[in-house]
Formats: sequence, structure tokens, C-alpha cells
Amino acid sequence: MSSHETFAHAAPLRAAGPARAAARLLASETALTFRRPRHLAMLAVLAVVPVLIGVAVRIAGADGDAGPIIARVAGNGLVLAFASLSAMLPLILPLAVSVVAGDAVAGEASQGTLRYLLTAPAGRGRLLALKYANVLVFCLAACALVGVSALVAGLALFPTGPVTLLSGTTVPYVEGLLRAGLAVLYAAAGMAALGALALAFSTLTENPVGAIAASVVLVVVSQVLAVIPQLSALRPFLLTSWWNAFDGVLRAPMDTGRMGTGLLVFAGYAVVSGAFAWARFTSRDVTS
Repeated sequence: MSSHETFAHAAPLRAAGPARAAARLLASETALTFRRPRHLAMLAVLAVVPVLIGVAVRIAGADGDAGPIIARVAGNGLVLAFASLSAMLPLILPLAVSVVAGDAVAGEASQGTLRYLLTAPAGRGRLLALKYANVLVFCLAACALVGVSALVAGLALFPTGPVTLLSGTTVPYVEGLLRAGLAVLYAAAGMAALGALALAFSTLTENPVGAIAASVVLVVVSQVLAVIPQLSALRPFLLTSWWNAFDGVLRAPMDTGRMGTGLLVFAGYAVVSGAFAWARFTSRDVTS
């Protein structure tokens, strides 16, 4: 099923009301996204990596070479969720999101289906909003999958119980679960900001590989800039600088200030990227 087929019934749906029509179109687009083999392969990798991290930590702990982080994970399986997010946010999760968002518009153009989509009554702005809503769903699903996989692996490989936070305070296991959920939601917000950037790149080209590569290169360059001492003044403005601020949930009281600033940065990137994508997409000449 192609995205052209997704919008084939747009005219009948219009009679059912804009909200209902948009919901059904989003459901169709999301179903298509989660049926594509390459997307399923990426989700499989996202599910497997936390398990591999857990096994590696278990082996390292058994060998007596455990460092501070490994010791925390080995002492409580719930911490594996935070460790997995921290390990996968620099590249693995951004790569998965970039593939989906970078392909959103450029993929349609490369397949020659974009102009057919634009003949549907949804309109360019609504179509772009639908594409981004689909990216948001994928971001949340990807981060949630990492969290759930890590929790299951942690339960299977390590003991569970009250969680000792980075500040030294111990909280009940249920509260630890809630904090893990907040970390997943924060990570999803960070990936949503990247998704908006990748979608903007996707409106600039008819080659999805170019949009994906531009997004990944931006992530890598931002991380390199962040570690150069002479460029420290740039760090607060780099998207990647705020991805790991979810560790604020591991403090008591919770570091809502830093996390709140991170969310504002994410929102800023999403708004600016979304505005650029809208301006570009609604004014471009579509020939494919």
C-alpha cells in the first residue's frame, strides 16, 4: 500500500468531517509506516540493543570489572532503561527518526506519488501536518520500545526493588517506573524536534537519502561542536546538548528546570523547522 492509496479516499472522508477524516488518514499513514520492512528492521534493532546492553552489563558485573554505571544497573534492573536511553540517544534513535522523517516528503517525490497526493482535497499544509504527526507517533513508539525492552531485560537479568537516584535518595520501585516513563516522554520530545528538522530537509530534495544524510550529519556535527571547549558558548543552542537532560528525573527533587529548558529548545527547533518546511512545501513546484 502506497501513500497515494492512503489519500485515495480523501474526498469521501471530507464529508465525514475534517477531524474524523484527518484521524483516518493519520491511521492509514501510521499503519503504512509500521509495515515497511526497513522501519520494522529499525524497530527490531531498537528493541535488541537494550537487551545487548543488559547482557554486557551482566557479564562485566560477573567479571568484577563493573564501573559506577554498570554497578547501578547491576544493582537494579530498572536503571537499565535510563542507561539504554543514554546510550542510544546520541546516534541510534536519531538515525531511526531521520529515516522516517527524511523519507516523508522526499520519498513521495522520488516515487512520483507526491503530485497525486496533492490532488487530494487535504491541501499541502494539512498533508505536511499529517506527515509530521506520523513522525511524532514513530518518535513516541521508538522511545517507548527502548524503554519497555530495557525494563523487560532488566527484570530478567538483574534484581529489582527501590531505586537509588543520582542524588542518593531512594524511591519506591513504582515511583522509579513513573520516572522512567517521564524519561521516555522527554526523549520522545527530543526526537520529535529532530523529526521536524528532518522533515524540513525532506521538503528541499526529491532524494530521501539526501534528507536522511543531512539530518544525521547535523546530529554528528552538533555533538562534535559540543565537545570543543572553545565553542562552549554554542552548547545551549545545540539540539543534541539537551537530549540527555532526562537524567533530571533521577534527582530529588526532580531537575525540572533543566528539563523544562530542554523542552523549550525542542519546541523552538520544531516551530522554526516546521515553519520553514511549511513555507517551502506550500510554495514549491511539484513535478514528481
